[in-house]
Amino acid sequence: MRNFLKKSVKPFLVMAIAVSMTGCIDKSNDAKATDKTTSEGITKTESAKDLKGLKIGYCTPSLDAPYYQALLTSIKENTEVNGMEFLSADGQGDINKQIAAVEDLITKGVDALLLNPKDPMALVAVTKVAKAANIPVFIIDSSIDPSAYFVTTIQSNNLANGQLAGEWVAKKFGSKKMKIALLSGNAGNPVGATRKQGLLQGITEEQLRTLGYIDLNVVTQMYTEWTYAGGLKAMEDVLVAHPDVNVVITESDVCVLGAIKAIAQAGKTKDILIVAGADGQKEAIKYIMDTDFYGCTAMNSPVQIGKNAVEAAIQYINGKRDFPKTSYTAPLLITKENAAQYYNPKALF
Repeated sequence: MRNFLKKSVKPFLVMAIAVSMTGCIDKSNDAKATDKTTSEGITKTESAKDLKGLKIGYCTPSLDAPYYQALLTSIKENTEVNGMEFLSADGQGDINKQIAAVEDLITKGVDALLLNPKDPMALVAVTKVAKAANIPVFIIDSSIDPSAYFVTTIQSNNLANGQLAGEWVAKKFGSKKMKIALLSGNAGNPVGATRKQGLLQGITEEQLRTLGYIDLNVVTQMYTEWTYAGGLKAMEDVLVAHPDVNVVITESDVCVLGAIKAIAQAGKTKDILIVAGADGQKEAIKYIMDTDFYGCTAMNSPVQIGKNAVEAAIQYINGKRDFPKTSYTAPLLITKENAAQYYNPKALF
């Protein structure tokens, strides 16, 4: 599916910038909990209530990407270090399977449900089943429709990260013309949409600041289904239809890592600059360190999100109820200047 944008976008047509308030997981005395970090990303939380024997359930949309594997591992380790039992379910990339998987966790009587929805609407009904069973639901990484029952959403600041990446590429090109291909995850995904919004806002706002006008030329949008193979196929199609593309912007590192093979096979690694609005996957960071064609990515840490999600569940168990509707990790842009600081070759993601 392709979405064509006009070559020149007038300022009065530019989307309004959303103002995001950044929430944080409270560590107040109300929850009577303090943190002791036992190792990287693993936190033992002192609790006024005995956590032994309590069950934390987590349902992932799939496990076919390193990010999902790292997020599951973080949740599992932070659950078990606190003496709780970890139960997991895999949606296997199928919305009907994810619904059935969540229902199974509810049936098993989990004390808190952590949910990473594949679709923002399809999981609404099952969250209400959880409510009827008095099971608190925490949405992590992705988003769900506001009509769902959930305590809070815990994710990276997708809008702010996208803006940082968009600003970076606009500064890089200055007045030089960009011909942009956009590689997205899948249609209708709210997180992808927010990252895309941030990328485009970052480009246009930086152009207005430094040039006094907007020259936004996105020639195509292709969907990758958040996979290497999808990125490869999408980029092959882009290069056939638009061989003179000189910038690829993407909603996630995974969307473009497969695309690099197509770019290299076409002999265009010196002609195309890659800019990712999110993730900080170790392979992407390595490319940023070692090449000039992968310009930047933004941090979306599955380790931190998993840690924060388990903390929030423990706080709820301890009686806390005044959670912000969304809690963000801090936005961070990774470029050649700081990439080595965040590169860990042993990381899952």
